[in-house]
Amino acid sequence: MVRVTEDVFGIAVNPMSQKSEHIRRFTLTAEKGMSVSILTLGAIVQSIQVPDHSGKLEDVCLGYDDVAGYYRNQKCYFGAMVGRVANRTARGRFKMCGKEVVLSRNYKDRYHLHGGYVGFDSVIWDVVGIHKDGVTMQHVSPDGHEGYPGEVTVNINFSLNEAGCFGMRIEARAKATTCINIANHSYFNLAGHGSGKDTLFQHMVMIKASKIVDSDQEQIPTGKLMPVRNTPYDFSTLTNLGKRINQIYRCPICGFDNNYCTDVDPNQVKLVARAVHPCSGRFMEVHTNQPGLQFYTANNLPDEERGDVPNIGKGGCHYGKHGSFCMETQKYPDAMNNPEFPTIMLNPGQLYDHQVVYRFGACPKRV
Repeated sequence: MVRVTEDVFGIAVNPMSQKSEHIRRFTLTAEKGMSVSILTLGAIVQSIQVPDHSGKLEDVCLGYDDVAGYYRNQKCYFGAMVGRVANRTARGRFKMCGKEVVLSRNYKDRYHLHGGYVGFDSVIWDVVGIHKDGVTMQHVSPDGHEGYPGEVTVNINFSLNEAGCFGMRIEARAKATTCINIANHSYFNLAGHGSGKDTLFQHMVMIKASKIVDSDQEQIPTGKLMPVRNTPYDFSTLTNLGKRINQIYRCPICGFDNNYCTDVDPNQVKLVARAVHPCSGRFMEVHTNQPGLQFYTANNLPDEERGDVPNIGKGGCHYGKHGSFCMETQKYPDAMNNPEFPTIMLNPGQLYDHQVVYRFGACPKRV
């Protein structure tokens, strides 16, 4: 039986109301010991405790011990829900219903990224339901916020079961035609959140996709899809991640930050990715109804070997370049400027329904 407990994580100013509010933390705990903690700040996944093959618990999700840590490192989006539209929007503008929509350009003063200056990651979400296996949070995004038309109401149901399945069901409805493409930006390392690059390179990864979205040097989609077969981007079978990062290390982004085209049926939740840490036995599966999976290997975190200032996370751990990975389920990036991509337009009366389940477990120890 899953237990749901609540405590106060800290205090922060809600940018929507400019009032100080308590940041609530909800922890979902299964009988076998796995637990997940979620904050009302940014609907952030703050902790995921998972046992290894011998039953030892380890937190496999990067994050911070206090509100200040999240504010200091806001541009990393640790564990946060990002939207209205995740990823980059070319030139911070697009056409919709015959009119040009101009968004805030919060990235390099040229692009719109992850919902703008005050995206879903920055607001304090309302708690609208506490259930036997989880919690539901809500945010109402006003018409015109960060340039987006139409008021949008978003509900996220977080749940956990005894089979190690941590689920998020993200639903949204709009009062006027707008764009919606929400993603969760959790960083993982199945050896432990602070174990770093050496253990990340031990991971084995599988992604069920034959193509990725092609992008330019600024990571803006070109509109083309690139086949991955016989390239370093091919994870169609379990493949050592460290070997693959080394193969593309001299590319402009020095690692992976690519949208994989999973081509799943939007009415079905299917397995699209799997990561395994052989030494601990821990594994993570990603099941979703979304057509895209952004695979990111923390290329932009500090490179302490080159003298970068450390990013200090939970328990004083150092979070560095290539020390973790993200698997963000979503639709394709910059879809509003690429009509051949799966649409992210949401009309009044329609339901945006994004389902993702992260299933955790441990393989038996090899003798």
